[in-house]
Amino acid sequence: MSEYIHKSHNVTVLLYHVVLPAKYRRAVFDDRVDGVLKEICLEIARRYQMKFLEIGTDKDHVHFLVQSVPTYSVTRIVTILKGITAREIFRRCPHVKKTLWGGEFWTDGYFASTVGKHGDEEMIGRYVKNQGKEYNKLHSDHQIALF
Repeated sequence: MSEYIHKSHNVTVLLYHVVLPAKYRRAVFDDRVDGVLKEICLEIARRYQMKFLEIGTDKDHVHFLVQSVPTYSVTRIVTILKGITAREIFRRCPHVKKTLWGGEFWTDGYFASTVGKHGDEEMIGRYVKNQGKEYNKLHSDHQIALF
């Protein structure tokens, strides 16, 4: 479950859905690689200010639901994920290196999307659009009553 992250000058809940495909879309995520990937992510979470809420592997790609701090851009999060996981999976699961003979674990691209803790885009849009309307309505009613 996501949490509010309290810093000296801000409070945030930044959630990202990140999808990383394996190089050449090769089916490299067996049970062993899946387990190692999750172990590595626990290490990343301890070292960096990230929290992995969910990790889901398919045969050729991985979905992450990750919470981070505003000092990390999405690109930085992806760079950290790709770099550390690739190096460690190749080290801990040597059989994967034979399948991905080019020396790269991930494709160059990725998918990323923000995820709302408190609602979807439409609901937040209505909330933002209606900011101040209740105050303005109360203020207007009060002025009318005075005159």
